[in-house]
Amino acid sequence: MDKIAVLDFGGQYAHLIANRIRRIGVYSDLFDGEIDAEKLREYKGIILSGGPQSIHAEGSLQCDPKVFDLRGAGSDLIPILGLCYGHQIIGHVLGGKVEPGRISEYGKANVNISNKTGIFEGFCDEGKDAQDVWMSHFDQVTKPPPGFEVTAHTSDCIIAAMQDVKRRIFGIQFHPEVTHTKNGMKILRNFVEITGAKHEWSIDKFIESEIAAISEKVGNKKVFMMVSGGVDSTVAFTLLERALGNERVYGLFVDTGFLRKGEREQVEGIFKAIGATNVRIEDASGEYFEALKGVYDPEKKREIIGAKFLEVQRRVFSEMGLNTNEWMLGQGTIYPDTIETGGTKHADKIKTHHNRIPEIQKMIEQGLVIEPISQLYKDEVREVGEKLGLSADLVWRHPFPGPGLAVRCLCVEEERYPDKGVAEKIQNGKVLPIKSVGVQGDVRSYRNPVVLFNQPKDFTALGELSTRITNTVPKINRALLLLHPEKIDSITIQKSHLTPSRISILQDVDEVVMNFIKEKKIDREIWQFPTVLLPLSINGVPGETVVLRPVESEEAMTANFYKMDFALLDELVERLKLVKGVSAVLYDITNKPPATIEWE
Repeated sequence: MDKIAVLDFGGQYAHLIANRIRRIGVYSDLFDGEIDAEKLREYKGIILSGGPQSIHAEGSLQCDPKVFDLRGAGSDLIPILGLCYGHQIIGHVLGGKVEPGRISEYGKANVNISNKTGIFEGFCDEGKDAQDVWMSHFDQVTKPPPGFEVTAHTSDCIIAAMQDVKRRIFGIQFHPEVTHTKNGMKILRNFVEITGAKHEWSIDKFIESEIAAISEKVGNKKVFMMVSGGVDSTVAFTLLERALGNERVYGLFVDTGFLRKGEREQVEGIFKAIGATNVRIEDASGEYFEALKGVYDPEKKREIIGAKFLEVQRRVFSEMGLNTNEWMLGQGTIYPDTIETGGTKHADKIKTHHNRIPEIQKMIEQGLVIEPISQLYKDEVREVGEKLGLSADLVWRHPFPGPGLAVRCLCVEEERYPDKGVAEKIQNGKVLPIKSVGVQGDVRSYRNPVVLFNQPKDFTALGELSTRITNTVPKINRALLLLHPEKIDSITIQKSHLTPSRISILQDVDEVVMNFIKEKKIDREIWQFPTVLLPLSINGVPGETVVLRPVESEEAMTANFYKMDFALLDELVERLKLVKGVSAVLYDITNKPPATIEWE
């Protein structure tokens, strides 16, 4: 089978590149960026990923220079495409010049194409040279290497793309793999065509090969798996059952106390519908609240939740008389979970996924864990679910984090304002004394959000303003729109950890939101709709602040905030104002990047 190699230099989208190539129908493998070039000789093409480093930093990652001289079976040079940091590696290694940009670019940009050949073949059918693309960088190539010509630029990046047609080496400063780049897939398809790789990969082949791989890895053992009723764990559970049989796969559903309203009953119905008989329900809500009492740090919360999952699993293991000689642990981990945890060798950690805490990582290294869908993105998981015959309602359920509402209920011990002077840079905005996680330039950011008010009801303009703020104000990684009240006179932080009463407020708010989007038939337009609770009182009104965070996405590695019709949004706000304990309502107008989908 023809294959394309993706070299990972720590970019958050390295696996997404491999995913995109597979969606074109060509199998792709992911390798450490510093792999020996000789090991890549069998590949039809090589893609160099983005990364969080500066090319000039001490110890910065470099590829084997021999990569650029590799010849395939037909003695032709193997085509190479460099993206973002990979583009800079090409410039640096082959004799060009790489320097810090005049400004860092994180988000939408407009690229002007000056040569529509090579990877830009067939572009601009409407006679337009400009293309909407997604940037995430601080360095840039300022002088192309010998033999290269500049093929595109932006107002802030003089070499947004370059090519050496003779050697079939192409570099672009932006990210074609993310959906924000309008014609990104066309660029990747053009590169695949240049490589001559045959289209021989499909999800059907993945299912066939994964079922065989499960049987081989598990051998004569059985699999014990924590299930949530979400699409990931249910698809993984179903694959395990197909490979091993119903009697060798046992599911455990844990009620942590952080579920949505009615979630437990819904999950019981889901597993009954797919014919899973070996699923046990365990109520451990009291244990979780006790373990998280007085915990404010989001990373600590995730670690405790992950450890508690294992503790409950071991207790059930013991009660059932199970042991690791006969059983393995199954997990519904997917690619984004491993990437945001820094799961590839050079990836910068964005947040610790509960399936990737140190104790589970150790079990993985010992070969005691099986993860049937860890090579897939959410869109592929859904396709697998459909092909396995799971219901559309299940396959298209909104993603819900394993730790549940615990990571949507922020906890704070004290005010956390940025340095003085940050707020003054933003007109009609107030910086909140709380932080959330994000990713800027492939690097984790933990920074303050800003609330905007007195703004026009125009989400296009608001999106542009949000991008401008997060690009030019380094201490800010989210922008929010004030929906209720009309203005902010004061913000009071309330020292808060996770309590049943706070989770109850969040459950009520979440129920209103989820029922509303189903009633208005917009739930399929929205990839995910986190509702976040902040322990902030606005204008002295008792209660907490609710953040609405609906997003559009295809694979969760990148996302656009959902532009809800303002008439619908006004109606939703009126319903939320009736929920006891709600002081204010905000709307997150930040894309991913620079903000992650979840706040923690």
